[in-house]
Amino acid sequence: MTTAAAGGADAVPPADKHPSGQSSLPSPRKPSDAPAGGPERSRRSVTGTRRVIAALFLAPALVLLGALVVYPIVYSVYRSFFDQTGTGFAGLDNYKALFTDDTIRTAVKNNAIWVVFAPTVSTVLGLIFAVLTERIRWGTAFKLIVFMPMAISMLAAGIIFRLVYDAAPERGVANAVWVGVHDTFAESAGYPKAHPLPVHPLKAGTGGSFVTKAPVRAGQPVQLPLVGVAPAKMPTDAKPAKAAAGGAGKITGTAWLDFTRGGGGKPNVIDAKELGLKDIEIEAVKDGKVVASATAAADGTFTLPASADGAELRLPASNFKEPYNGVEWLGPTLVTPGIIGSYVWMWAGFAMVLIAAGLAGLPRELLEAARVDGANEWQVFRRITVPMLAPVLAVVLVTLMINVLKIFDLVFIIALGSSQDDANVLALQLYRSSFGTDADLGIGSAIAVLLLLLVLPVMFFNVRRIRKEGRR
Repeated sequence: MTTAAAGGADAVPPADKHPSGQSSLPSPRKPSDAPAGGPERSRRSVTGTRRVIAALFLAPALVLLGALVVYPIVYSVYRSFFDQTGTGFAGLDNYKALFTDDTIRTAVKNNAIWVVFAPTVSTVLGLIFAVLTERIRWGTAFKLIVFMPMAISMLAAGIIFRLVYDAAPERGVANAVWVGVHDTFAESAGYPKAHPLPVHPLKAGTGGSFVTKAPVRAGQPVQLPLVGVAPAKMPTDAKPAKAAAGGAGKITGTAWLDFTRGGGGKPNVIDAKELGLKDIEIEAVKDGKVVASATAAADGTFTLPASADGAELRLPASNFKEPYNGVEWLGPTLVTPGIIGSYVWMWAGFAMVLIAAGLAGLPRELLEAARVDGANEWQVFRRITVPMLAPVLAVVLVTLMINVLKIFDLVFIIALGSSQDDANVLALQLYRSSFGTDADLGIGSAIAVLLLLLVLPVMFFNVRRIRKEGRR
């Protein structure tokens, strides 16, 4: 039994072998054993089929790309070598005009200003907003508010800022704020358009002032009537004018608005409804020197000391200077910075969202390690956050540079009349040269080629950066 068991045990073949001693696993097939028309041929046929299918799917896009991009570029280059009529060969004359014509040179200069400042300011603001909104509870709401202008078209934004930059403080928000701040720290004149009538005892002096026609005497009340002030513009605390009582050894008088609303008043007579010129300044002048001065009360009355006897009374020009109307935002000096401001208002949100997305992907442990090592927040931001965000910042900056080179809508809508020449950019000049009153398609095509040449380096940089990122 024992021998049989042992023999039986010896007779049992291993699990991985046949009874004949050979392995149960199939041997690998040799290449020569492959059937005719096997995987090699089928792989080639499938690849060829896929290329045909890919070409069929790409054909419509390639046709559109050729019709809408390639053909216009080729034709613009061709047309730029011909004159205004398109029949005479102009050579490089159109390109020479780009650097000799003052209007086009202004457009080139403004485009350079746009490329340097608009993308940089938008990116910096986007970076600041993205970093700061990480530290506040209502960061999402803030991002929504900052990004909201991106939902507005360039046309609508242009109309909005055309109203914002309106020169009249009662309509333009920018000037309303500016004038309000100015008037807080600088006193404005109370009666900018006030003046006497020919029958009044006043005449025009030097520098916009008014003086009495004759010297004044103590004890004889002086009348200083003026007109030209709208009753609605009078001080709210002005009181009805009253005649000044004569004072011994003093000069007394009344300065008032010699105008009765609704009519019926008489010149040089203080009528019941006429108001005193509150706070108007009166000076007594002898031999060109001011010997005394006074300020009118709410009812227009004033009193000067005895030293004013025999002097001429003068209402200085400071009473009548025009009110401060703010800054001419759309004037020759500020029109380009003003329009760049509207662009930043629109695109800072775009930069903020992209940078915030990149910021969310930064390894927090690296930032915490820097803080543990003693780095303050500014050092963490400057030495770690910004360098790690460099690829994202490059994407934002390059995208905005390409966008800025083609800027047209905001300049065309916001800049008015002659200020459009001062705010001119290449895209706007391209439109004006090609479709304006004196259209020259040769010049317009040359400007288009110049724009293409300016955009190409930025595009090549962007493509190169994308390829490098794809290899990582």
